[in-house]
Amino acid sequence: MVLKSSGEVLFYIGKDMPVYKYGIIVALACLIGVITAYFVYKRFYSDKNSEKIWDFSAYALIGGIIGARLYYCLLNFPYYIKHLTEIFNIRGGGMSIHGGLAAGICILIIFAKKFKLGVLKVLDAFACGTALAQSIGRWGNFFNSEAFGLPTNLPWKLYIPESRRPEEFINYDYFHPTFLYESILDLIIFIILLWAIKKLSRKYEGVTFFIYLILYAAARFFVEQIRIDSALNISGIPVAQIISVMMIIIGTCGICILYKKYKYSV
Repeated sequence: MVLKSSGEVLFYIGKDMPVYKYGIIVALACLIGVITAYFVYKRFYSDKNSEKIWDFSAYALIGGIIGARLYYCLLNFPYYIKHLTEIFNIRGGGMSIHGGLAAGICILIIFAKKFKLGVLKVLDAFACGTALAQSIGRWGNFFNSEAFGLPTNLPWKLYIPESRRPEEFINYDYFHPTFLYESILDLIIFIILLWAIKKLSRKYEGVTFFIYLILYAAARFFVEQIRIDSALNISGIPVAQIISVMMIIIGTCGICILYKKYKYSV
């Protein structure tokens, strides 16, 4: 089975306004992620103010998209400093999940406090929604022929057009579909998080969120070892792997802190 994109454009508005599959898939993923977060919060935390999640979800989404775009542009600073107008062109791709996560988490914390919702509860619920959204959103990379890995002849190989191949791999046609690997791993993480929040939500608020940080970071670290289109490398190490290690440390420390907190509060 050879994976091959059918093209980037879904349809045109008029003659000159393309609507990209990437943008449609990302928008759909965000919507499903918010809906999932809302129902998870309502199901496991039974908060009378749960409806307020709808009031600030849009801000979290917009902030996450802006954060993801700006972070990606910073990683590719030499290009975007010369093409400033391209910073605003997100329809064709070019977003980094780490930037989106950082911005989205900050906005969720701010609005959870503003609307008097439990911060850890909100983060738990949105961790579940985010994992599912990431699983869906990765398919946008498929249509953009990006987020692929080393050359391969495996049965599930991905065809990459010559215009999208790195110069050193210009003579190779097929590559690891790392977007697919991450999509599958994100779906597995989503299932694990649902199990975790079901078991832990009543006694250990916040643990599900930190489990998400650890699991997603581990998945991304693995995938980055195969990818060849990393936005930036530092001393030969993809910056995404460096950030992933930091996320694992933060997640582990967070669980330890919460464990001590809940242990001594019993």
